[in-house]
Amino acid sequence: MFKLRLDLQYFAGEKTEKATPKKRQDSRKKGQVLKSPDVTSAVVLLSIFLFLFFFAGFLRSEIYSFFSVAFTKYMLVETLTIESVILIFTDILIEVAIIVLPIMLVAVVAAIVGNLFQFGLLFTTEPLKFDLKKIDPIKGLKRIFSIKAIVELLKSIMKIGFIGSVTTLILWMNIEQVLSLSFKSAWDTLSTIGWLTGMMGIAASFVLLFISVLDFFYQRFDYEKNLKMSKQDIKDEHKNSDGDPIIKSRIRQRQREMAMRRMMQEVPTADVVITNPTHFAIALKYDDASMDAPTVVAKGADFVAQKIKLIAKENDVVMVENRELARAMYDQVEIGQKIPDEFFKAIAEVLAYVYRIKQKI
Repeated sequence: MFKLRLDLQYFAGEKTEKATPKKRQDSRKKGQVLKSPDVTSAVVLLSIFLFLFFFAGFLRSEIYSFFSVAFTKYMLVETLTIESVILIFTDILIEVAIIVLPIMLVAVVAAIVGNLFQFGLLFTTEPLKFDLKKIDPIKGLKRIFSIKAIVELLKSIMKIGFIGSVTTLILWMNIEQVLSLSFKSAWDTLSTIGWLTGMMGIAASFVLLFISVLDFFYQRFDYEKNLKMSKQDIKDEHKNSDGDPIIKSRIRQRQREMAMRRMMQEVPTADVVITNPTHFAIALKYDDASMDAPTVVAKGADFVAQKIKLIAKENDVVMVENRELARAMYDQVEIGQKIPDEFFKAIAEVLAYVYRIKQKI
């Protein structure tokens, strides 16, 4: 029996259940999202090489203009002053920005698109918070000798092997142009090298993109596995979200006690208490100046009925025994509600009886 209990406790703590929406939302707030860095890297690399492939003529003209001005204008300045140095430095910064900023802008946009494609728009500072667990050497060793580390190693080997093979294949397919570079002019040599570099970069980007897609599916598998919850985790989550049943029961009990006290405080103001006589008690109040019909200010069964009768007796409230009327009103009329039309005649007779008694007194 003891062994069976231990086994049940073990299975209760085993993470076999899919993550709940709340668990996913909490993980997202902490920055734990489904993400493959290789997808972003592949998209950025492919975007940059495609940009260079189509806009190489524009960049070539800007670079040529930059060096031309540098060697024909800046190198021939006879005297350097602070003003001339600042002017040259400003011109150089502008020329470099014209060349570099488009590439950087493409890289930034591609990185944003790559991340948006994977996990959407998210801004959180949770990963930036200092955590001693991140520098725990034992956990660091576990990360080094883990399945994930092996997967990363295999992925790196795949990158080196596939990218190396594709770039080598492109060079082999253009081996004649490579061998003839020594017979070409410097301008043609640079053009050929640029074209081959662009083709190898685009091919390598597509290979990296293919590997990143495979890595994305692995990251999704690993992400879902890390998010899994045990049955006890789900129970605790429901308890925290819905509230502890014990605390909720105590709150409801306290609310009932407060409502009971308020109801008992109204009994002394009643005009009559209609009884069963032992099982039900209905306290009625009627003021012809402010009420259209008699109103139930308190009602109860069994113990509560006896409490109402005791308070009524202590405060000289008239009690009238009418079994059928008490039972019917207990079932059909709520506290604070006016009596329905079908009880008017019976209640009128009861109130008339009460008023006669009070006049005699």
